[in-house]
Amino acid sequence: MSDSMSQLVAQALRVDTGTILSAWTAQQESDLSLRNNLLKPGELQSQSQELLEALSGALTQGSGESFAKGASWEPVRELLGRTSRSRAKQGFTPTETATVVMSLKRPLLSSIQRLVGNDTAKLAEAMWWTTDLLDRLALFTMETYQKGREDVIVRQQQELAELSTPVVQLWDGILALPLIGTLDSARTQVVMESLLQAVVDTGSPIAIIDITGVPLVDTLVAQHLLKTVAAARLMGADCIISGIRPQIAQTIVHLGVELTDVITKATLADAFAVALARTGRSVSRKS
Repeated sequence: MSDSMSQLVAQALRVDTGTILSAWTAQQESDLSLRNNLLKPGELQSQSQELLEALSGALTQGSGESFAKGASWEPVRELLGRTSRSRAKQGFTPTETATVVMSLKRPLLSSIQRLVGNDTAKLAEAMWWTTDLLDRLALFTMETYQKGREDVIVRQQQELAELSTPVVQLWDGILALPLIGTLDSARTQVVMESLLQAVVDTGSPIAIIDITGVPLVDTLVAQHLLKTVAAARLMGADCIISGIRPQIAQTIVHLGVELTDVITKATLADAFAVALARTGRSVSRKS
């Protein structure tokens, strides 16, 4: 990183702080248009001012250091990372997030031009250097934004998996676990943990796993179900699998999956009747 260019840009930020901040904020507001409602009042102004101060400090103290690794650039990286993650959660698009840095080019280059004056060679070098720096900052912002979005998606998937695997106590000593959607390894782990915790909490000896809402049963899904049944048995609970439709029955037979040790029923009602009988209960019509 050129020391002379670093000091020149730092000087521009110090001399024209107010002008640059005002123009930069106005440009961001214009680019965001009606999306300003996603930001708190004054948030854009405070974020921009804080970033300008950090950028000026890094340029002044970190001459010769790279943005990616230099210790003096840590405040800038931290601020950009925080802003990117915040905007990912707030629902901004990648383009709107990159605007945080890209919209700084025009006001900053205008300030540099006023400082350099008629020295065209120096102006050209300063423009290339500044553009390269801001592009690097923008790329860092985009990478952090993308990681933030991925974290949000993973967290939402985990929450949906937990919400889609409720364990219901149908009767004293009888649990039901209705499954909806595709079963994969990650979701099976959530299913198993939810069921085992419910078995421990209630002391129920019977658990019904209903797969009526599972669209496809293949070898992997069948193995996941058998693992869940085995884990429940280790905790002292027997499992009944309900929701075995004709197509699923044919698939299981075709795949050669052995369910000989597991009670299976076509409907949840049939499984509930078996569970009642195994716990010494029965349901009769009131005369």
